[in-house]
Amino acid sequence: MGRDKAFLEIDGIPLWRRQLAVLQHLSPAELMIAGPAHSEWTETGCVIVPDVRDDAGPLAGIVSSLRICSAPLLVSLAIDLPNITTDYLEQLIRRCSPAKGVVPAEGEQFEPVAAVYPKAALTLAETCLAVGKWSLREFARACVRENLVATVAISDDQKPLFLNMNTPADLQAAAVGHHVAE
Repeated sequence: MGRDKAFLEIDGIPLWRRQLAVLQHLSPAELMIAGPAHSEWTETGCVIVPDVRDDAGPLAGIVSSLRICSAPLLVSLAIDLPNITTDYLEQLIRRCSPAKGVVPAEGEQFEPVAAVYPKAALTLAETCLAVGKWSLREFARACVRENLVATVAISDDQKPLFLNMNTPADLQAAAVGHHVAE
């Protein structure tokens, strides 16, 4: 994208505000934003959690968040999935137990940035980070192998929820999709 995705806008609303609203509707016990402390974020009342490493992608934010999370489960939502809804995240949460989370998948393709991880996954996440295995999909696979998360199939009607904003064309497609859905 060439700039911080958090500040891209759909219908005049920055992605970070859209995602924050989705998570706030879950009424979580604690709400964190992983990443650098932008001044706009400090005004939200959320805990700002710096990534444990600047160069390790989303896994670094998950490690940081799991370290301070006091709940047995952590809902993870990437900034660049603007179509994810509170309803969908609630469906994921209902499939969890206090010791086991859930990760959406389409066949063997995991969608680990809109998932629920148990606090018990922290050691595995830290190990992946320490040995340079920063792929969140690989972390999700390891969580499945260790019975820390179950997979839930993404249905055809849920596929649009996983539009990932990586290019200007993705941003345009998301903006068009939001106008149609409203």
